[in-house]
Amino acid sequence: MHKHPLSPTQLRRVPSQFSWVDQRLVREHVLDQLSHEACALSLFLITVADAQGLSFYADRSLCQRLSMTREGLHQARQTLIQLGLVAYQHPLYQVLALDTDPIEATKSASTGAADDEPADIKAVFARIWEVLS
Repeated sequence: MHKHPLSPTQLRRVPSQFSWVDQRLVREHVLDQLSHEACALSLFLITVADAQGLSFYADRSLCQRLSMTREGLHQARQTLIQLGLVAYQHPLYQVLALDTDPIEATKSASTGAADDEPADIKAVFARIWEVLS
């Protein structure tokens, strides 16, 4: 089939603040393993992440923006961590590369403070630097 733009005057352009969604999420059936809440959280985190995949949003903000309960957010986050799609250390999220080992990502994500414990921001960034190095 020959593809052509249906609306040539409205072609997408790469904006200065660009993020991407890896097509392997669909091709490798990763999305098939996610609830609607986990899909919504994943898309939100992918969209707001910086070039290193980092972002931070309070649970309250995420629940409000995604129309989720705190329990729904917690379950969605745990699913994404277990599948190696994100690492989380309150309040910081990191969208992970799909070609990383989910077990290693889960270990990295589970080290540190519990969800409702305050975290030392200096320690958070030191841990990120350690993981990225």
